[in-house]
Amino acid sequence: MLFAADMKNVNADALLQRTQKMDKSLLILDVRSPEEYAQGHVPGAINIPYDKIPNRIGELLAAKDKDVVLYCHSGTRAAIAAKTLKADGFEKLYHLDGDIVKWDKENRPTEK
Repeated sequence: MLFAADMKNVNADALLQRTQKMDKSLLILDVRSPEEYAQGHVPGAINIPYDKIPNRIGELLAAKDKDVVLYCHSGTRAAIAAKTLKADGFEKLYHLDGDIVKWDKENRPTEK
């Protein structure tokens, strides 16, 4: 797949624990379209479509030192977004294992 060798996977259990603890060192970034995001997303995730990140990078710069967990539908857009963020100096990039498909399949909580 397209994932950078230095982007680690994070599993749903670990991510859910961190969201339940309201971990301030974490940013969850849903890089799907606004329509997909509105259908349901990981609790606490913000939505910036992968192709809008270059124009909206200023919104993310404050999170440069945080653990940034990216996800989309199946991984391709998350990988593209990770490359963009990496080029802008983000180093703590993680990929949600299985993306929203696996999250939904495992009946994990979502927000709308």
